[in-house]
Amino acid sequence: MSGTASILHADLDAFYASVEQRDDASLRGKPVIVGGGVVLAASYEAKACGVRTAMGGRTARRLCPQAIVVSPRMSAYSEASKAVFEVFEDTTPLVEGISIDEAFLDVSGLRRVSGEPVEIAARLRERVRADVGLAITVGIARTKFLAKVASRVAKPDGLLVVPPDGELDFLHPLPVEQLWGVGPVTAGKLHARGIGTVREVAMLPEVALVSMLGQASGRQLHALAHNRDPRRVEVGRRRRSIGSQHALGWSRRTAAEIDAFVVAVVDRVTRRMRAAHRVGRTVVLRLRFDDFTRATRSHTVAQATADTRVVLTAARALLDEARPTITERGLTCIGVAVTNLADDAAIQLALPFGGRDDRSVDLALDQVRDRFGTSSVTRAVLIGRDSGFQVPMLPD
Repeated sequence: MSGTASILHADLDAFYASVEQRDDASLRGKPVIVGGGVVLAASYEAKACGVRTAMGGRTARRLCPQAIVVSPRMSAYSEASKAVFEVFEDTTPLVEGISIDEAFLDVSGLRRVSGEPVEIAARLRERVRADVGLAITVGIARTKFLAKVASRVAKPDGLLVVPPDGELDFLHPLPVEQLWGVGPVTAGKLHARGIGTVREVAMLPEVALVSMLGQASGRQLHALAHNRDPRRVEVGRRRRSIGSQHALGWSRRTAAEIDAFVVAVVDRVTRRMRAAHRVGRTVVLRLRFDDFTRATRSHTVAQATADTRVVLTAARALLDEARPTITERGLTCIGVAVTNLADDAAIQLALPFGGRDDRSVDLALDQVRDRFGTSSVTRAVLIGRDSGFQVPMLPD
């Protein structure tokens, strides 16, 4: 680790909702929910009423009846993200994008030309507000992990520096949920053993955490609880997976409707893969049920591919395995991702389709959509159905 706090984690505040408030003065200072059936984003005014991302729209409106619900405008969010990343890249050449609304920046070599990290961060926040019209929170620390925690603690619209001699004093009183990798399941295991703070995690021997959580999670949490994170800011890091999801809302769906959603999601995923010239071997299906529980299933194909038919066949097989649980619990969100990615250089696995291989069909569809727009052509099963929207992503 560097001897000084010089890694910035910059994170836009309530991104989608903030863009809506920026572009419509009548929404400013009011609770705003982006998305109707399922909450895609909520302004801080709506969050104060208990509204959260991924919450059902009906529940959100019950918690915050005065909220203003707006439809998502993905193109506006994409343009805002590009403008913010231009500010990042003007600040330092060492930028690692995490998502369209957050990034790590390494400013360790800029003291002579740009000043101390806290001064650089303050100017970055001012520029994002002046040039893009959005508030952004920045955390500064010696490690990526602690910089991200600092930005989370400083939200909204804040700036927080964690000095090297105060790292553990800052980190240890925080709840265990602040540690990377601690979701509801892991937090439940820790709470069941009376462990509620990062300090209590740090007091445990690594072997005890491994026994409790498994080798990977146990070792990671032990290291993070002591602020051991050797990762550097990586420029141009390629994504490890490409995925998409579709929120179904709270209405019960037929098997045919769920299958159509899977087709739409797979179509988006494989098109993104082909645009990025990537292929992958492992298809991952992610499900969220009515009771807020989740399930993840995966299947690895014989050869890396970006062919829609191959990925769809694997996703449908995984969906069939989950149908008894879906029937019992209902389904509110379905996602598909392809992992184990590689560059598109090898011969791809393809199934015959109408006398032509699927890859040629996929490429023909891509060419039409590139020329006439994504909605210019669709698969027959999606005609007359809401296929959802494509969430903006960072370039691969």
